Amino acid sequence: MRDPSKSDQVVVSKELSRLLADSYTVYLKTHGFHWNVTGPMFTTLHTLFEQQYSELALAVDEVAERIRAVGEAAPGSYAEFAELASVQEARGKRTAVEMVRELAEDQDKIVTAARRVVTAAEACGDAASADLGVRRIDVHEKNAWMLRSHLE
Repeated sequence: MRDPSKSDQVVVSKELSRLLADSYTVYLKTHGFHWNVTGPMFTTLHTLFEQQYSELALAVDEVAERIRAVGEAAPGSYAEFAELASVQEARGKRTAVEMVRELAEDQDKIVTAARRVVTAAEACGDAASADLGVRRIDVHEKNAWMLRSHLE
């Protein structure tokens, strides 16, 4: 592997920033759904959402710190996240099933963002960023599976 150049680091940090924006948006959405879920699946979903947003709270810090480690500034405002994220924020009331379906789709979007991190990082020999992306893929594929299991 070669050492990443400054331009390589900028490319990787842009993909990491998109991953951060998607992750933070899903964190916020999942936390809101945790507060507002109702219905017969309340206890199960309230607990599942808490587990997922708690994991995301740690993940966004790790992603932001990786952006800093490659020498770039991490985005940190709602406006920046809105510009970078493929995930849309939640507005308005949703049923429990709508929440689960939406979060499962959002988990898939994070997987896509993490794959872009892996591709960019591997292209320039940034093993640490590639590893971070692979770990995020694993978590979000599992989260999507757990959410979709409630829809069967």
